[in-house]
Amino acid sequence: MQNDLRRLSSILSNPILNTDSYKASHYLQYPPGTSAMFSYIESRGGRYDRTLFFGLQMLLKEYLSQPVTTAIIDEARSFFAAHGEPFNETGWRYIVETYGGYLPVRIRAVPEGSVVPTHNVLVTVECDDPQAFWLTSYIETMLLRVWYPVTVATQSWQLRQLVRRYLERTSDDIAQLPFKVHDFGARGVSSAESSAIGGAAHLVSFMGSDTVLGVVAANAYYNTPMAAFSVPAAEHSTITAWGRAGECDAYRNMLRQFGKPGAIVSVVSDSYDLFAALRMWGTELRQAVIDSGATLVIRPDSGDPQTIVMQTLRALDEAFGSVVNGKGYRVLNHVRVIQGDGVNADSIEAILAAMEAAGYAADNIVFGMGGALLQQLNRDTQRFAMKCSAVKVDDVWRDVCKDPVTDAGKRSKQGRLTLLRNRRTGAYQTATLPLAWDDRRVESDWDDALETVFDGGKLLIDVSLDDVRARAQAHEV
Repeated sequence: MQNDLRRLSSILSNPILNTDSYKASHYLQYPPGTSAMFSYIESRGGRYDRTLFFGLQMLLKEYLSQPVTTAIIDEARSFFAAHGEPFNETGWRYIVETYGGYLPVRIRAVPEGSVVPTHNVLVTVECDDPQAFWLTSYIETMLLRVWYPVTVATQSWQLRQLVRRYLERTSDDIAQLPFKVHDFGARGVSSAESSAIGGAAHLVSFMGSDTVLGVVAANAYYNTPMAAFSVPAAEHSTITAWGRAGECDAYRNMLRQFGKPGAIVSVVSDSYDLFAALRMWGTELRQAVIDSGATLVIRPDSGDPQTIVMQTLRALDEAFGSVVNGKGYRVLNHVRVIQGDGVNADSIEAILAAMEAAGYAADNIVFGMGGALLQQLNRDTQRFAMKCSAVKVDDVWRDVCKDPVTDAGKRSKQGRLTLLRNRRTGAYQTATLPLAWDDRRVESDWDDALETVFDGGKLLIDVSLDDVRARAQAHEV
């Protein structure tokens, strides 16, 4: 079993096998005389009309920055021979002999953290070596997985804008915004890798997470000492282990262990009867909460989210009281609520709207988001695609595209492409190369928004998470 697991790990790290089966045969399918290929990645629309670009740096560091070796080629050759596909052994050995195993592809991309309208080029990939031009399309499978961190980052950025609006209307403290949506998604994703990649993407917009691998990935791939933070929190097992008769003792133990001045302590309180637990917190435990100097965060974990949050807020307000802030909304004393059940974009807005209508500031709540944050989305959420848009045949560039009569939404772009950004307005526009400036688009107003991030196996730009966050926040209104 251990040998099998080691072999699986080796296969998963083999860049030649990190593709679709049919890609192995494609080097035989291009027109004679093809010597170069150009492809691009875009979001063709979807749930959101803009995407926050993030995650390419992780993929490049993990998958394309290490060289192909003869051992890797041998392993891939054996696999495809048994799998029923041809294998371009000559081409791969050429890459090892000529480039030391580093892939001779050039990748340009919009800076990470940029918020770009859909239907625009985000990444371009090009290879102009006649012996290796097919690499452009071969690595599509791996590169297009950037859809996942982009989609998670986009959703989290949109949630940040939503929460910001309610804080601006009901709160005196906008500084709490980075901690209002907390990542609870680790156990709900399909793999450890998804946990790491998606969890890191969420941290472009927020700084609270219980997805350890996401924080580790953000630290490692984006050059930051600590990307996110968490607090001691109870789960149902640490409460129910005391028995129903010991429920109050379990809560008291949480205060004893973690209730220090300035600390935050999160306690799930619906293991048996939420409303009875709220009475405990408001009576026999009330003075212990106050004396601890900590902020107690109550987590209801069942029932209709909007209804339960409002009932919890009112019970805590009755027990601990509240103050009215500068905008006329109540902020609870000593206690807050974290809602971690049934949390998605719709329920967050419904809860915040109900709180506002009842006169409660958004200060009083934090959201813990799980499956809807990291798992309940897919490549079609933003309709991501990578397509070939130009090939060079007999030393002449030829524009290519797909244009299916059965679905105009899948029409692809053609030509060698880039993305322009207007430095006055911030508007984006996809354009073809070479750039042809005219009277309607004055050269001084437009910059090429894509930058070369990877070339011939070398990562040319290594951005920090701080820079990504700053760029994303610059798009906030």
